[in-house]
Amino acid sequence: MFRALSHRNYRRWAAADLISVTGSWMQVIGVNWVVLERTGSVTSVGFSVLLSTLPSVLLGPWAGALADRFPVRRIVLVCQTLHAVLAIVLACAVWSGLPMAPVYALTFAAGLVTVFDGPAFGRLSSQIVPRDGLANAVALGSVISSVGRIIGMSAAGVLVALVGAPVLFALNGLSFVAVIAAVLTIRREEFHPLATSASSRAGVRDGLRYVAGSGRLLLLVTLGFVLSCLGRNYQVTMAAMSTDAAMYGLLSSVFAIGTVLGGLVAAARRTLSVRLLLVCAALASLLQAAGGLLPGPVAFAVVLVPIAAAAVLIDTTMSTRLQLDSEDGMRGRMLAISGSAGAAAGAIGAPLLGWLCERAGANTTLVLAGTVTLLATLSAASLFGASPQRRTAFAHRVLHRRRGVAHPAGHPHQPAPVTRPRRRARVRARSRAEAHGR
Repeated sequence: MFRALSHRNYRRWAAADLISVTGSWMQVIGVNWVVLERTGSVTSVGFSVLLSTLPSVLLGPWAGALADRFPVRRIVLVCQTLHAVLAIVLACAVWSGLPMAPVYALTFAAGLVTVFDGPAFGRLSSQIVPRDGLANAVALGSVISSVGRIIGMSAAGVLVALVGAPVLFALNGLSFVAVIAAVLTIRREEFHPLATSASSRAGVRDGLRYVAGSGRLLLLVTLGFVLSCLGRNYQVTMAAMSTDAAMYGLLSSVFAIGTVLGGLVAAARRTLSVRLLLVCAALASLLQAAGGLLPGPVAFAVVLVPIAAAAVLIDTTMSTRLQLDSEDGMRGRMLAISGSAGAAAGAIGAPLLGWLCERAGANTTLVLAGTVTLLATLSAASLFGASPQRRTAFAHRVLHRRRGVAHPAGHPHQPAPVTRPRRRARVRARSRAEAHGR
């Protein structure tokens, strides 16, 4: 279950990641509290969240191309330093009582740095363990993220009342020092380097063309978008299912426990396959629809544990397959495109689910969204069961593209070349056959 921890570099990386994730969630809670306290508007909180995620939607592929072409160690060091500086500046801005405009600007700036930090961070972390240990490392990363989220949110709830939000931002700034120290002290001779992208294929269009030309990768990203849009925005549906703040806190805690369990299950598995992804997606969809039919939020909390566990398994398997089923030189762009799709799904799905909850009710929304994601999962399963040639042809038809080379020669998911004789050759062959028959 903890195979990745046998590597010294990963142990340092995991410890630093836990500290950083904890600090990041402390800042998230602190920012939401500051915005709500000063404006008294939940809409303003949503605007703040939008500012932090908008750069990922707009600039994700460019960040991925940068990570595929340049040394990711330097990118991570620069981004982590900028994160620390921005957190300290935010602490000073809130402590000084500056208006909300600087707070919003700093939130947007932090989201902008995160865009470039994410693909480089993921690409660097995949070099710390060998290829056969990547799935376990990604799964343990999910556990670390879940534990860090629980610790960060719990600590923030206590500290914000005792010492104020600026202290949360300052602590988050210090947490980035742990990642910087880990990057500087990991043994580079124990790295498992990835091939970088050639300059001729290092652009954003090359990455998008690479995904669009592969039926398998395109299908993974599309399914991830649908699941994230309608089946993963539980912040909205949990709030709609809650009768009061205490119930919302209970559902959030139950969901966090489920994410830890899901991460442990993922870490215990030797391989994370597409079949596992589809099974978890179908299970989560069925449970989501069933949750809308159950009476009351307490019954919903019961099914929320396996839903959260399945959600983590989906995320972990999706990330693992996008990395292992693509070229090394495209890995940063795969992570960036997946991240952009997830951010876009959140930006679209959260308001849509909120609108549906207000119009049709939370229970009906859960049933409707679960049904849609189940149908999407079944459709994806039928396409994954098809041959690589059919998947690629379907991708081209959807995108209105001519058939081309989906992958470079030798790629494991390259469709077999189909050669057809020219028209004149076919006519001559038919004529010779007819003459022979006579």
